[in-house]
Amino acid sequence: MQEDDPFTGRPTRVRGSRLLSAADQAALQHDHERRLEALARLSAAAQGVGFGTDPDDDLVLSAEDGLSLLAGADALWAELDAALTEFRALLPLVPLSAFGFPEASEDPFGEGSPRLRRIGSGVEASAFQSEDGSIYKFFLPREGGRIGGSFSFVPGGDDVAWMAEASLGSYRDLLQKLRLILALDGMPTEVVGVTPEGVVVAKQTWGERLPENTDTSTLLPTGLIPIPARFLRARRDHPRLFFWADRAWLIADLHAKNLVRDVQQSLRVIDLLAAPFPTEHFAQEPLLRQWLDRVRENPHAGILPAVADDEL
Repeated sequence: MQEDDPFTGRPTRVRGSRLLSAADQAALQHDHERRLEALARLSAAAQGVGFGTDPDDDLVLSAEDGLSLLAGADALWAELDAALTEFRALLPLVPLSAFGFPEASEDPFGEGSPRLRRIGSGVEASAFQSEDGSIYKFFLPREGGRIGGSFSFVPGGDDVAWMAEASLGSYRDLLQKLRLILALDGMPTEVVGVTPEGVVVAKQTWGERLPENTDTSTLLPTGLIPIPARFLRARRDHPRLFFWADRAWLIADLHAKNLVRDVQQSLRVIDLLAAPFPTEHFAQEPLLRQWLDRVRENPHAGILPAVADDEL
């Protein structure tokens, strides 16, 4: 069921602690998919006219009227203008003042908003709660046009094939993460918009926090596959393999602060750290490549392929 968001006036499905119907959950995920597809189209169109797309902050923050004079120049510029219009409809520019934060402040979140109550602050985002109970997360831009987090992959040593190192992410990485939260049946999470300063605003259903330092190793969502230590290690909590949207993902940081209980007392993910699993790097690791093929079909497959008794 859609209503109007009290801050932006745009349609919203998330409100307080209310859970979504299956249809609304699917529609929310469809919105994430369309947004990522629109960003991919925008990136391809920008490359067509010679714009750099890494980092992608200039693309994500572009205003529609910035290309209006160039749209008639040729087909490539017209495609870029159309792609930006489509993307802006799915990720609108919204001012911080719409949420009650002071304009032209060096630290708007520190000064706070009379309409939002701060409930937490982390490396990636500051979280606030509105009067109706909804959670608003403000993901802060980082140095070099980066935002949020991701993983980079480097060859390991003698006892491990690959290491996953936490790294700064892109806007695409952040939008992918919000999609993955839903894919794991996490708390309903929608993207509200992005501010001219580059802050991505997401809205999430409220949930009850777990006790601090709760061991979540046995509470993780279904569908996550443990990764043999000889194949890959990540210096983050509970790194797991997850297959979604025709590719493999590394999912991590599912610790107590990133899991909550919904109104029905079911556990839900509210945040994570993720990156596409770099299967293209594994050409020289046949054992790892073969294991990935097996666990895609059978999540309980072992490191080595099963051998029939009559072959022993």
